[in-house]
Amino acid sequence: MHELGLMTGVMDAAVEAAREAGATRLLGVRVSIGEATEAVEDALVFAFEALAEADPFTQGATLDLTMIRPRSVCLECGHEFEHDLYNRSCPVCDSFATELLAGRELQIDSIEVDLPEE
Repeated sequence: MHELGLMTGVMDAAVEAAREAGATRLLGVRVSIGEATEAVEDALVFAFEALAEADPFTQGATLDLTMIRPRSVCLECGHEFEHDLYNRSCPVCDSFATELLAGRELQIDSIEVDLPEE
Protein backbone atom coordinates (compact mmCIF):
# COMPACT_ATOMS: atom_id res chain seq x y z
CA MET A 1 0.00 0.00 0.00
CA HIS A 2 2.09 2.92 -1.26
CA GLU A 3 -0.72 5.28 -0.25
CA LEU A 4 0.52 5.18 3.34
CA GLY A 5 3.99 6.21 2.20
CA LEU A 6 2.57 9.03 0.10
CA MET A 7 0.43 10.35 2.93
CA THR A 8 3.29 10.02 5.42
CA GLY A 9 5.33 12.35 3.20
CA VAL A 10 2.42 14.76 2.85
CA MET A 11 1.76 14.76 6.59
CA ASP A 12 5.45 15.25 7.44
CA ALA A 13 5.75 18.21 5.06
CA ALA A 14 2.48 19.79 6.25
CA VAL A 15 3.41 19.42 9.93
CA GLU A 16 6.87 20.86 9.33
CA ALA A 17 5.41 23.89 7.51
CA ALA A 18 2.76 24.37 10.21
CA ARG A 19 5.30 24.25 13.02
CA GLU A 20 7.62 26.65 11.18
CA ALA A 21 4.69 29.08 10.89
CA GLY A 22 4.16 28.89 14.66
CA ALA A 23 0.87 27.01 14.44
CA THR A 24 -0.64 25.35 17.46
CA ARG A 25 -2.49 22.81 15.33
CA LEU A 26 -2.80 21.52 11.77
CA LEU A 27 -6.45 21.74 10.72
CA GLY A 28 -6.41 20.60 7.10
CA VAL A 29 -4.39 19.84 4.01
CA ARG A 30 -5.35 20.32 0.35
CA VAL A 31 -3.54 17.90 -1.97
CA SER A 32 -3.59 17.25 -5.73
CA ILE A 33 -2.47 13.84 -6.97
CA GLY A 34 -2.41 12.38 -10.45
CA GLU A 35 -4.40 9.27 -11.26
CA ALA A 36 -1.36 7.89 -13.09
CA THR A 37 0.34 7.40 -9.71
CA GLU A 38 -2.20 4.58 -9.37
CA ALA A 39 -2.92 5.66 -5.81
CA VAL A 40 -6.39 4.66 -4.63
CA GLU A 41 -8.37 7.66 -3.39
CA ASP A 42 -10.09 5.81 -0.51
CA ALA A 43 -6.76 4.38 0.64
CA LEU A 44 -5.20 7.87 0.59
CA VAL A 45 -8.01 9.23 2.75
CA PHE A 46 -7.79 6.27 5.14
CA ALA A 47 -4.00 6.65 5.48
CA PHE A 48 -4.28 10.40 6.11
CA GLU A 49 -6.97 9.95 8.75
CA ALA A 50 -4.97 7.23 10.52
CA LEU A 51 -1.85 9.42 10.55
CA ALA A 52 -3.79 12.48 11.70
CA GLU A 53 -5.36 10.68 14.64
CA ALA A 54 -1.96 9.46 15.90
CA ASP A 55 -0.73 12.94 16.88
CA PRO A 56 -2.53 15.59 19.00
CA PHE A 57 -1.08 18.31 16.73
CA THR A 58 -2.91 16.85 13.71
CA GLN A 59 -5.88 15.13 15.38
CA GLY A 60 -9.07 15.93 13.48
CA ALA A 61 -7.25 17.41 10.49
CA THR A 62 -9.10 17.06 7.20
CA LEU A 63 -7.86 16.10 3.75
CA ASP A 64 -9.19 17.86 0.66
CA LEU A 65 -8.04 15.61 -2.17
CA THR A 66 -8.17 16.41 -5.89
CA MET A 67 -7.45 13.58 -8.31
CA ILE A 68 -5.93 14.77 -11.61
CA ARG A 69 -6.79 12.88 -14.78
CA PRO A 70 -3.95 11.87 -17.09
CA ARG A 71 -3.41 14.25 -20.02
CA SER A 72 -1.01 13.72 -22.90
CA VAL A 73 0.12 15.38 -26.10
CA CYS A 74 0.53 13.54 -29.37
CA LEU A 75 4.08 13.87 -30.70
CA GLU A 76 2.82 13.30 -34.27
CA CYS A 77 -0.07 15.78 -34.62
CA GLY A 78 0.23 17.91 -31.46
CA HIS A 79 -3.26 17.14 -30.13
CA GLU A 80 -3.64 17.34 -26.32
CA PHE A 81 -6.13 14.95 -24.74
CA GLU A 82 -7.25 13.36 -21.49
CA HIS A 83 -7.24 9.58 -21.22
CA ASP A 84 -7.39 6.70 -18.79
CA LEU A 85 -4.33 4.95 -17.42
CA TYR A 86 -4.02 2.40 -20.19
CA ASN A 87 -5.16 4.03 -23.46
CA ARG A 88 -2.68 6.75 -24.36
CA SER A 89 -2.99 6.58 -28.14
CA CYS A 90 -4.01 9.81 -29.84
CA PRO A 91 -7.76 10.00 -30.51
CA VAL A 92 -7.12 12.14 -33.62
CA CYS A 93 -4.40 10.24 -35.51
CA ASP A 94 -4.16 6.96 -33.52
CA SER A 95 -0.43 7.45 -32.91
CA PHE A 96 1.14 5.79 -29.88
CA ALA A 97 3.86 8.47 -29.83
CA THR A 98 2.50 10.49 -26.93
CA GLU A 99 3.99 12.29 -23.95
CA LEU A 100 2.33 12.46 -20.56
CA LEU A 101 1.75 16.08 -19.49
CA ALA A 102 -0.28 15.59 -16.31
CA GLY A 103 -1.41 12.80 -14.08
CA ARG A 104 1.74 11.79 -12.16
CA GLU A 105 1.99 14.79 -9.85
CA LEU A 106 1.66 14.92 -6.10
CA GLN A 107 1.56 18.36 -4.56
CA ILE A 108 0.38 20.04 -1.40
CA ASP A 109 -1.73 22.96 -2.59
CA SER A 110 -2.34 24.50 0.84
CA ILE A 111 -2.54 23.82 4.54
CA GLU A 112 -4.89 25.25 7.14
CA VAL A 113 -3.53 25.86 10.62
CA ASP A 114 -4.57 27.29 13.93
CA LEU A 115 -2.31 30.15 15.00
CA PRO A 116 -2.00 31.38 18.58
CA GLU A 117 -3.67 34.63 19.48
CA GLU A 118 -1.17 37.41 19.98
